[in-house]
Amino acid sequence: MTSLSTFTFSFLLLSFSPSFSFFYAFAAGTIGVNYGRVANNLPAPAEVVSLLKSHGINRVKLYDTDSDVLTALAGSSINVVVALPNELLSSVAADQSFADSWVKGNISQHFPQTKIEAIAVGNEVFVDPKNTTPFLVPAMKNVHNSLVKFNLSSIKISSPIALSALQSSYPSSAGSFKTELIGPVIKPMLDFLRQTGSYLMINAYPFFAYAANSDVISLDYALLKENQGVVDSGNGLKYYSLLEAQLDAVHSAMSAIQYNDVKMVVTETGWPSLGDEDEIGAGEANAASYNGNLVKRALTGNGTPLRPQEPLNVYLFALFNENEKPGPTSERNYGLFYPNEKRVYDVPFTLEQLGNGQSMPVNKSTSPAPSVQSGGDVSTTSSVGQTWCVANGKAGAEKLQAGLDYACGEGGADCRPIQAGSTCYNPNTVEAHASYAFNSYYQKKARGAGTCDFGGAAYVVTQQPRFGNCKFPTGY
Repeated sequence: MTSLSTFTFSFLLLSFSPSFSFFYAFAAGTIGVNYGRVANNLPAPAEVVSLLKSHGINRVKLYDTDSDVLTALAGSSINVVVALPNELLSSVAADQSFADSWVKGNISQHFPQTKIEAIAVGNEVFVDPKNTTPFLVPAMKNVHNSLVKFNLSSIKISSPIALSALQSSYPSSAGSFKTELIGPVIKPMLDFLRQTGSYLMINAYPFFAYAANSDVISLDYALLKENQGVVDSGNGLKYYSLLEAQLDAVHSAMSAIQYNDVKMVVTETGWPSLGDEDEIGAGEANAASYNGNLVKRALTGNGTPLRPQEPLNVYLFALFNENEKPGPTSERNYGLFYPNEKRVYDVPFTLEQLGNGQSMPVNKSTSPAPSVQSGGDVSTTSSVGQTWCVANGKAGAEKLQAGLDYACGEGGADCRPIQAGSTCYNPNTVEAHASYAFNSYYQKKARGAGTCDFGGAAYVVTQQPRFGNCKFPTGY
């Protein structure tokens, strides 16, 4: 497992009632930024490295192997993904010595001073008008051979693909790759990724799907805001963000051809802060909301509904607005920063920044909260501007127990206070314990959309629950 897809598991065996025990587990994702340079007004690479470090950004993805940039990144402790451009694929695929020369001249002279952790061989090759698809896998293999030759095999090889590689993406459970790509390139590429312990790179943009289908797609759903969610008719899973639905469509496509063990990294995703009149949804507020909510989701949450135990590792697009990019106005306005290094809008990049209030405001329910049904076990006190999650006693003991097991197990809730002898053990009922665990999970997930549901066994309240001497926390 590479550092790019590394995540932290903390395990603690808990047992708060004689009837069961479980593991506490938490998987957090990572945030990086794409450093594109299709512009004539950007800061010097050394200044960019200082900018990255000052904002706690420790992962960056490049679109080439520019020597000045890689030299500036040397000694910075910033993890770097570099790229071999599409125009070199045919040469690298045809000639191992060409691949050797490229690796020697562009990788080995910078590593390990510059923390190059992966090479993106090509970018969205399947939509390249120059039809470089046949060269992709041979090029990936030759670059890998070169890395082995120069004792650089710790560097992973992959290639970012766009969602246009899918034949079907809705519902997510019906996700499938285009038939004409499966045999010639998808299966050989996934075979290579599996054999080398690498991961699939995905470029996913909910903005495009929303802009083209704003009449049927909720903006809140696209922006990872609180929403009612969308149930997948194929497997019954409920989705609260378009991005996760898109990623699970790719997961389904991989599973359909027996590659469900290959991991995934989102190498590009973002939202433009400005667009043309017909680019519905483009705007600064929406961009801030999408990126802010995504950072929070990645750093404090687990994986997608289909792969909940895998973290979301994401590279935001992009570091700067790039004034020389062709196309509609949006193409030049994905940046998190202006070329003068001022923020386009506020977005956190680290857990510390989230904790310091530099994140987007938490989306709170605007509907009246139902009264807590707890058989007299749980009371509430008013607290303006906060929300909590409690168990729905009408859901039944079996559903509550299942939700409790998940929250305290792979969900990562802090269930120590409801162990026997602890402050919140009494009353010793499934409903009371479930309420505490559900709220812990909800608060740890930063009260994100969909984190207080548990299959209908929980709901949000606006008064702070408590029972006896046990007071439910408001955050972690």
